[in-house]
Amino acid sequence: MKLRDYQSIIVKQGTEVLKKHRFLYLAMEVRTGKTLTSLAMSLALPVSNLLFITKKKAIPSILSDYEMLNPHYKITVINYESLHKVSHETKWDMVICDEAHSMGAFPKPSRRAKLVKELLVKFNPFVILLSGTPTPESYSQMYHQVYGIRTNPFKQHVNFYKFAKQYVEVKQKKIGPHTINDWSHGLQTILDHMKPYTINYTQKEAGFVVNTEEEILNVSVSDLTKSLVKKLTRDRVVEGESNVILADTAVKLMSKLHQLYSGTIKFEGGESMVIDLSKAEYIRKHFKNKKIAIFYKFKEELNALKKVFKKSLCTELDEFNSTNKNIALQIVSGREGISLKNAQALVYYNIDFSATSYWQSRDRMTTKDRLYNKIYWVFSSDGIENDIYKSVIKKKDYTLNHFKKDLLIL
Repeated sequence: MKLRDYQSIIVKQGTEVLKKHRFLYLAMEVRTGKTLTSLAMSLALPVSNLLFITKKKAIPSILSDYEMLNPHYKITVINYESLHKVSHETKWDMVICDEAHSMGAFPKPSRRAKLVKELLVKFNPFVILLSGTPTPESYSQMYHQVYGIRTNPFKQHVNFYKFAKQYVEVKQKKIGPHTINDWSHGLQTILDHMKPYTINYTQKEAGFVVNTEEEILNVSVSDLTKSLVKKLTRDRVVEGESNVILADTAVKLMSKLHQLYSGTIKFEGGESMVIDLSKAEYIRKHFKNKKIAIFYKFKEELNALKKVFKKSLCTELDEFNSTNKNIALQIVSGREGISLKNAQALVYYNIDFSATSYWQSRDRMTTKDRLYNKIYWVFSSDGIENDIYKSVIKKKDYTLNHFKKDLLIL
């Protein structure tokens, strides 16, 4: 197969970086082909066994790219949740970490970051990190993405706390009655020191000219939902015959209202259920005869969609691409590493508090040849979804402070 011109240029540049440092951060925006580009770089290097770590839903597309490329090396593609199963007997010559920003938790490393580090320390392979958004919330997220790589620019700092003394402006913030350190104010020097190891490439540079239009659709919820919201907001508890909805803290109230306005609820005992099909029925009716991709947040929302769409709904990308069915994906698991180019529209059953979820998931339909995307947000008429939306489009997470200000009840 033939790479695009810009991909061939990046392969040549990236191969030189890898030969010099054994490490590359490929920060290409979504849909510019970073997976295929990274696989092609391995062709010019002494690679026999390549380990590609990604999200579960992205595995089929990566294997497809590998087969099209038909390289000389063997590949093992695995999701982050299965990293503990990776063989430590096979000598991995190359490790590619897709959506590398997902390893960026701080101040302590996540389990996935620790497992990746174990592999890198043992085999000292060539390493390519892939992400369209390397530090989506804080520059501090860079440290644990690279801390297992021997040649990383922060290698003299044995842990995040020592790294933070040089690279983070540590501030204080209050959580309830407690004051804690806020490690999120990483300095620009973090990116400056990553520059020799990084190749950035945007959709605009790749020639993408995409017009993304968004439309908010307001839905009236049932009288039951309205009464539950009113009582919970007033009393902070709703007691049924066998279950209790409890919102004894501001965080719980925000979460419970978020659930209720989209027609589901998780009870205090752990059980959950669908209480209102208004949104699901509206989506089915409004998008009749269209092939759509639906993003949902809470697991019961999927059950609501299944009740309404029945056999015309699937949850696997292969089935979506090969049939006329619609697909439903959870926002966080579906926002990265997959293409929804076959969808005529993206429809959000609910909205996540995270600005990262907003910006990544809305770009799933984009391709170089697709010039127009239409995204629909289905919000309850009196719900908090509109307030969340106003926050995330400004690249700010929706927080408890926003919630308190919006409701003026706490």
